[in-house]
Amino acid sequence: MWDYPRPPRVVACTAELAVVLGGEVVARTSSSWRVLETSHPPTYYLPRSAFVAGSVRDAPGASWCEWKGQAAYVDLVGGGKVALRAGWTYPDPAPGYEVLAGAIAVMPGAVDRCTVDGEVVQPQEGGFYGGWITSDVVGPFKGGPGTQGW
Repeated sequence: MWDYPRPPRVVACTAELAVVLGGEVVARTSSSWRVLETSHPPTYYLPRSAFVAGSVRDAPGASWCEWKGQAAYVDLVGGGKVALRAGWTYPDPAPGYEVLAGAIAVMPGAVDRCTVDGEVVQPQEGGFYGGWITSDVVGPFKGGPGTQGW
């Protein structure tokens, strides 16, 4: 992660991604984007079309990324469960990040599980960042106790 760039880089990804909530697959795709940023595991952005109809609903609130701009939040719905603010999207991303417009990033700790090519990911610590940690991603990562100033 320390060789990932700053500002972050967006890379097309063909790995098979899945998001499970309430025991149901609410999203699946082999066409997504990874955002690579120094001190963070990759964050995956899935196209809205990867989500099952009715599994995404707008949520209150917004946040600001110094690189990508203003994010809006979404709830995810599946298997009788609702994961509040479990994802976010950039409706009008900053220059250089236009490819992410409308794509949804998912907090893996807010759902049953996320997978990359069948491997269950470990959520990035801290509850704010949405990194997906797989066996080929090595830390340390920002997000845990004492890492705020990294």
